[in-house]
Amino acid sequence: MEDKDYMQMALKLAAKGQGYASPNPMVGAVLVKDGQIIGQGYHQCCGQSHAEVNAIADAKESVAGSTLYVTLEPCCHHGKTPPCTDRIIEQGIARVVIGTTDANPKVSCRGVSLLQAAGIDVQTGLLEAQCRELNEVFFHFMETGLPFVTLKFAQTLDGRIATAQGRSQWISSPASLKLVHRLRARHDAILVGIGTVLHDDPELTVRLVRGRNPLRVVVDSHLKIPETSKLVATASATPTFIATTRHPDHDRARLLASRGVNILSIDADPNGRVDLRKLLKRLAKENISSVMVEGGSQIITSFLSQHLAQRIVAVIAPKILGQGTQTVGDLQITDLDQAQKISIKRISRLGADLVIDGRLR
Repeated sequence: MEDKDYMQMALKLAAKGQGYASPNPMVGAVLVKDGQIIGQGYHQCCGQSHAEVNAIADAKESVAGSTLYVTLEPCCHHGKTPPCTDRIIEQGIARVVIGTTDANPKVSCRGVSLLQAAGIDVQTGLLEAQCRELNEVFFHFMETGLPFVTLKFAQTLDGRIATAQGRSQWISSPASLKLVHRLRARHDAILVGIGTVLHDDPELTVRLVRGRNPLRVVVDSHLKIPETSKLVATASATPTFIATTRHPDHDRARLLASRGVNILSIDADPNGRVDLRKLLKRLAKENISSVMVEGGSQIITSFLSQHLAQRIVAVIAPKILGQGTQTVGDLQITDLDQAQKISIKRISRLGADLVIDGRLR
């Protein structure tokens, strides 16, 4: 086997941490000695041992003189766990092959330098594009200071997310609904507008697949959310934030806070609504590295018009409604050259639906 084959194995291991490692990156590691794999590991959960340490612990023989293949530069600072570079040096690993350097300023290239200073042969950049793509959320979060935003919506073939009477359950197939729950489990937070809460009274939890419940965020500029809503009723069990332009001392804000809701007082934008960019910055301070926006139309339109989204997952049902709520409102585009362009990552079939997964360019 060649170096790239071992790195491919490390990438597959890293992906096992999806939905659990965040806000840390997903990392996989493989130890090879005399042409044999002697240890494997991945970062299983935030706060637990890193991939390199798990691979060393998995080894059934001495790792001295071995080669470590790791998808991301080993950490070199004290966080919730000790530096991985120290462990690598102590164990006498002779060579380290790294997929990509770390974007975290506490680590970036310092881990490589420490290993080289200890006399370890270090190679970087093997399958770098694949390693970066796996952790696109982490790199975006580190490089911009903002969460990675996914817009998810289910619409008819003619671009409607609800009937003219506001009914939207269920446009997509049961298989597509299961996908939505899988996506929820892989994001740190789910965000909806108050209109969605008033129309659908959603739970925004993970029920159809195994996985953690994301933090729930409602953009509710004027605190219209009913106290009887499922989100408020379950706020003590599943963290729930309401972003509002109201002051935390507002009577209704205090009432909701007493029910377990976290009130985020955010400055208003020129239209008197919650400033979404400032909201994202506030969520970043809570270590929220990824947010999935589930609607409705006004919120989706706002994220697109302000260029705050990085990914779109569109579920397209083979149905036509005619009149109804359009998915995206006016983006003030007057020429085709101004259209927001999407790079399609994959197109798949789920039940009767088509799923388009793309990145906004």
